[in-house]
Amino acid sequence: MVRHVLEAATRLKPAKVIGVVAPGATAVAAAFAPHPTVVQDRPLGTAHATKAALGQLKGHSGPVLVVFGDAPLITAATMRALLAACAAGKAAVGVLGFRAADPTPYGRLIMKDDELEKIVESKDAVGAERDVDFCNSGVMCIDGALIASLLGAIRNDNAKGEYYLTDAVALARAQGHRTIAVEGDEEEFQGINSRAELAVAETSLQWRLRSAALEAGVTMTDPGTVWLAADTKLGTDVTIGPNVRFGLGVNVASNVQIKAFCDIEGGRIGKGAIIGPFARIRPGSEIAEDVHIGNFVELKATKMGRGAKANHLAYLGDSDIGAGSNIGAGTIAVNYDGYGKHRTVIGPDVFIGSNSSLVAPIKVGKGANVTAGSVITEDVPAGGLAFGRARQVTKKGRAAPLRAKLAARAAAARRAKKKK
Repeated sequence: MVRHVLEAATRLKPAKVIGVVAPGATAVAAAFAPHPTVVQDRPLGTAHATKAALGQLKGHSGPVLVVFGDAPLITAATMRALLAACAAGKAAVGVLGFRAADPTPYGRLIMKDDELEKIVESKDAVGAERDVDFCNSGVMCIDGALIASLLGAIRNDNAKGEYYLTDAVALARAQGHRTIAVEGDEEEFQGINSRAELAVAETSLQWRLRSAALEAGVTMTDPGTVWLAADTKLGTDVTIGPNVRFGLGVNVASNVQIKAFCDIEGGRIGKGAIIGPFARIRPGSEIAEDVHIGNFVELKATKMGRGAKANHLAYLGDSDIGAGSNIGAGTIAVNYDGYGKHRTVIGPDVFIGSNSSLVAPIKVGKGANVTAGSVITEDVPAGGLAFGRARQVTKKGRAAPLRAKLAARAAAARRAKKKK
């Protein structure tokens, strides 16, 4: 969640980004890297947390934007709008607000003559204040020349004994400064305090990502079943079937078809490729132009050369497949020997017959042919023809006696079972 907020904030090109974390929150602090963090020694409210960062703000007189790490859907555009409004209106304090479908749990932004008069907490709202649907997101822009004095004046004489950043509005107005509110979309300010709220935010993010992809020229036959990562890159005229999941680190070029029920993570897919249905692309895989990856084919750390095909029921792990090569159904790149992973290297224009096992480390040279059902344990030279299977034995007329013997054995077993 923190990384989402940081990505949005850094698009503003700020002079500095400072993270405020709780004691012992090493994983959260690591998420802020390379930006510095400070520790809020005790959880005494939002103003107390902001005050912890003052040491990092010495000499800074520009605006200070305070955002929350548990609200990852905020956009750079919305933060930029707040900063611009504060600059244009010469406001000491600016607050982002939203029109709430249900304002009950939120603080109300009380406006007067186009200025923010005060923020009233939900439990303190009375009369007409309860009907106000313009609510506080918590995101605030504060004049850097005034922030230290405003934070220093905030008191904790309230029921919770906490220092509320919202009090900065009243303090700034008491000193004769202007305070404003800028309206944003409620969806952007969803805070996440539970796994249920995380699921709701994920749904919102998915629709945002899907909408952006559709707008950019991607076709989805059933958008609600396509799951994207925040960093998924999709070229123009990509077509995505239903029930497709993209994990982190996927880059898809233009004119690619991704059919139903594919799972793709950490890979690159070249122009004009056809993927699926029911294909799995695992991290480290690179698929060149015009490659075909068919149903129930799995790639892991595998490079497919231009025009190569693996159309059915194959596992290609730690492999290099040359341009124009064809991988038959049921082929397995046997990459693990129980102790380490090894690589299979197949040259261009190679034909691998169905139900073949390629025991790595192994190389198959350009234009070679591996016959169906082979277990290949030695390198195959360019242009070579490799057989690696037991010789077939056929005994004429022996099928009927064998079937009679098997039927008698089954009947005897059934009789024995009835006696028990």
